[in-house]
Amino acid sequence: MEKNSPSQDTELLTEIAVAYYQDEITQEEIARKFGISRIKVGRLLRRAKEEGIVEINVRYHPVFSTRLEQQLLERFPLQRALIALDYQDEEEQRRQVAALVATHLAQTLKDNAVVAIGQGRNVAAVADHPGNVPMRNCHFISGIGGTHRPGDAINADHISRRMARKFGGISETLYAPAYVENRALKQSFMQNGTIKETLDRARKADVALVGIGDMNENSYMVKLGWFTPHEIIDASLNQGVTGDVAGYDFFNAQGQHVDTVMNDRVIGLSIDELRNIPCVIAIASENTKAMAILGALRTGAIDIIASSAQNIRTLLNMTK
Repeated sequence: MEKNSPSQDTELLTEIAVAYYQDEITQEEIARKFGISRIKVGRLLRRAKEEGIVEINVRYHPVFSTRLEQQLLERFPLQRALIALDYQDEEEQRRQVAALVATHLAQTLKDNAVVAIGQGRNVAAVADHPGNVPMRNCHFISGIGGTHRPGDAINADHISRRMARKFGGISETLYAPAYVENRALKQSFMQNGTIKETLDRARKADVALVGIGDMNENSYMVKLGWFTPHEIIDASLNQGVTGDVAGYDFFNAQGQHVDTVMNDRVIGLSIDELRNIPCVIAIASENTKAMAILGALRTGAIDIIASSAQNIRTLLNMTK
């Protein structure tokens, strides 16, 4: 009897694995379909796992996410926790968390609501979520200035414009840089009438959508050039900084503000101003951000947290 080539073996293993795991055909039915014994089907399925053709990942069912949310709400004064199932791929994890936020906004945004928009990949993913949402004729406002760097799509202004297209309504630009060289220059910008009026409207928003950053040398702020890798490490190790909210307002694990080289040099909403907004939704999809999330929740500025099950489980373990 002629043996199958390696490629034919792989094709057979893949076809049987798809039939069993994806199409949910029983092993008896597969045996009849391929003219082999039920025992051989079992052996081939085991081999498909051994050779990496099949990867079994146990993920939390939404029921478990609900339980995690209940536990989190017992420990922190939150309105909601939007908890996505765990994915190994970081981009897929970001999409899954963004989908929960987009769905929540679709269900809760009221007509003519004012929404302040932060910067970053996680906030951008909400605007880019492909699902259909009802038109709400909202007013989206940039809650932080812009940057002239590669990746403009994650500027608050660009995100705000995409959110306006997604949900209907208008987008308002904050005509200022996100980062300036010193406090005096920031004060000059803040005296400009156009900038002041936009920020005043953002401060009175009904909802704010912001990201949570962590402190590592690959962070978004290093890529923007706001920090050097050395400054990030110094802030983390020597100043106890664990993360930031909205792109620049830094805190330690207890949620206390920490002065950094960015202090009074960013034009945007502060944590104190976020506290006055009725619903602040903070997003952190990366599974390295549990400590940053903990500090952010302890600031008292966050009303809804959106993250992965893994981050929330780690957070709960840290606060037993």
